[in-house]
Amino acid sequence: MMDSADKTILVVNAGSSSIKFALFDRALGLKLSGSAVEIGGKASFSMGDAPQTVDLPDHHSALNHILSQLHAAGLKPKNLAAAAHRVVHGGQSLTAPCRITPQVRAEIATCSRLAPLHNPANLAGIDALGELVPDLPQFASFDTAFHATNPAEAVQYALPPEITEQGLRRYGFHGTSYAALIENYPGPLPKRLLAMHLGNGASLCAIQNGQSVATTMGYSPVSGLTMGTRVGDIDANAVLDLVEQAGITETRHLLNHRAGLLGMAGSNDLREILATDTDAARFAIKHFTYWIIRQSGAMISAMGGLDGVAFTGGIGENATTIRTAIMDGLGWTGLTHTPQAGRSLHRPDSPITALIVPAREEQQIAKDAIRLLES
Repeated sequence: MMDSADKTILVVNAGSSSIKFALFDRALGLKLSGSAVEIGGKASFSMGDAPQTVDLPDHHSALNHILSQLHAAGLKPKNLAAAAHRVVHGGQSLTAPCRITPQVRAEIATCSRLAPLHNPANLAGIDALGELVPDLPQFASFDTAFHATNPAEAVQYALPPEITEQGLRRYGFHGTSYAALIENYPGPLPKRLLAMHLGNGASLCAIQNGQSVATTMGYSPVSGLTMGTRVGDIDANAVLDLVEQAGITETRHLLNHRAGLLGMAGSNDLREILATDTDAARFAIKHFTYWIIRQSGAMISAMGGLDGVAFTGGIGENATTIRTAIMDGLGWTGLTHTPQAGRSLHRPDSPITALIVPAREEQQIAKDAIRLLES
């Protein structure tokens, strides 16, 4: 149990060269948030004010600076109840939020092979905070965990058992976002809900009776939809051809960082693309929406029908043009929509609902930690 009702939860989302953080009270009220980006030298740090340039050579120094700034704001480490971390990959074993023990840390490290761009950074944040505040309980919420309810036929590739036993399977990601969407859904949850997390990273999730039964991302976050810089689905033999031509390192960089909207339109900022009247920009938008609509059909089939659609993420919440194109493309389901002035997008007589549900990932991670502390 928590010692005091005024203790807070520090949520940490550590990337390879950045740390986003947020502080929540027991009632899940956001007290403050901030970030340190371009860690590894002269970094940019912000916490509710104009960014400042700070020398932050590594995650340890970045978290030390974050703690010192929290202290200066009157929030001392002793006032923290716990730290709660976003961890991208939990593998086949870590399928629910949990307290970070040496055994859990080792399993997260093992999963680094499955998420080499993410888990090592998540661990860097965990380890740094463990050194700086050794008595502080730390918890982890896993992006893959929400999809642990997918049936075996949805996650297994058609490969021999000795291969799949090595962990080569579909996992799915954005699970914390989808879990938050379920908990913050306004009104009764549709039995068959098509959830769309649309941002620089994008995915769909088929949620039936509150559980994930299918999702578009697979072994890694690079598969599925067209994304900001990720290629989405691509034939495995095409990848092998790229590897033969350019090598593994360059191909990995291409598929993760130089493809998607950036590769087609020269930018991964959808606002910039929408404001650009060129053939490349128009095609990139058409490609982005086409694959959302096309793969929505697969998600709907996995549920045996559709009762509701939910949009979340930066694009899902703010890009009216994109939402309209998607809902037009799903008109065959019976969905009819109105001019969009609020979070409810469907017409009163539409058999399919469509709503905007604002992303609450950091709050969900804090909620997971509080539940574990109070259990």
